Amino acid sequence: MAYGTVFPVRADQRFLAAWASDRGRVREQNEDACLADAGFGLFVVADGMGGARAGAVASEAVTTRLPQLLGQRLGAPGAGAPGARARGGSGSGPSPALALRDGIIELSAGLRRDSRSNPELAGLGSTVVLALVRGDEVHVAHLGDSRAYWFHRGTLRRLTKDHSVIRSLVRSGKVAPEDAAAHPQRSQLTRYVGMEGTANPDLSQVVAASGARLLLCSDGLTSMLADEVIAQRLGLGEEPETTCRGLVAAANAAGGLDNVTVLIVEFAGGTPPSAGKNPAR
Repeated sequence: MAYGTVFPVRADQRFLAAWASDRGRVREQNEDACLADAGFGLFVVADGMGGARAGAVASEAVTTRLPQLLGQRLGAPGAGAPGARARGGSGSGPSPALALRDGIIELSAGLRRDSRSNPELAGLGSTVVLALVRGDEVHVAHLGDSRAYWFHRGTLRRLTKDHSVIRSLVRSGKVAPEDAAAHPQRSQLTRYVGMEGTANPDLSQVVAASGARLLLCSDGLTSMLADEVIAQRLGLGEEPETTCRGLVAAANAAGGLDNVTVLIVEFAGGTPPSAGKNPAR
C-alpha cells in the first residue's frame, strides 16, 4: 500500500490532506493514480482503463496533464508541478468551474488522440474525480464512477452520480438496485476521460466547514464497502492518513477485487500545522 500526508503550505490554508492506494487482492497492477497538491489546492483521483498499460498511462496522464491545463486557465502555468503555487481565495479572476470544465474537456480530447495514434493504447481511458479548493469554496468535478463524498457532523453525503450503464438501468427500472452489484454491465461507463465526443464533467460546489471531510475515491472502495461502512470509518475521529489506510484495508478485507484509492481532505477552523511534506503523488 502506498500512502502519504500532505500538509498545508501557507498559513491561510485550513485543510490537511492524506491518501492511500493499493492494487487490491486480485489485480496484478495498480492502474489508479492520485494527486494531492496543497499549494494549488488541487486533489485528484483517477482510475485508468483499457488494459494494464493503457489504464496506467491514462490515469497517469490525468494527474500530470490536468494540473497543467488548470494552471494555465487559472493564471498559474505549470501548476501541479513540485513547488508550484497559485493564489487562494475566490475573488476576481477566471471561474474555477469554467476552468475545470474546459480543462477536463481538453484533457479528454488529448487522450482520445493518443488512443487513436498508438495501437498499444487502444481503449485508453480513465475516470476522474477532483476537488479544487479556493478560499472557502470547494469545487468538485467528475467523469465516470469514481466518487466524491462530503462528511460533516456525522452525515455522509454523496456529491457525485456515477456515469455508468448500470446506474441508467437502475434509474429506468430495468435492473433492481439489489441486482446492480452483480450485473455484467456494472463496470461500463457512459462518460470518462478519453471518450468519443465531448467529455462534459458534472460540476458541484460545497462550502468548507470546520471538521468536515471530503473523500475522493475510486470504485475499488465503493464496490467493496457500503456507504454506511464508509461513514463509520470517517466518523472515528482518526487522523486523515489513518482513515485512508483503514478504508483501503477494509476494502481489501471485503475482497479487494479492484485497485482502491482513497484521498481525504479535512477542513479545520484553527491554525493549520506548518508545512512538513511536499505535495505527493
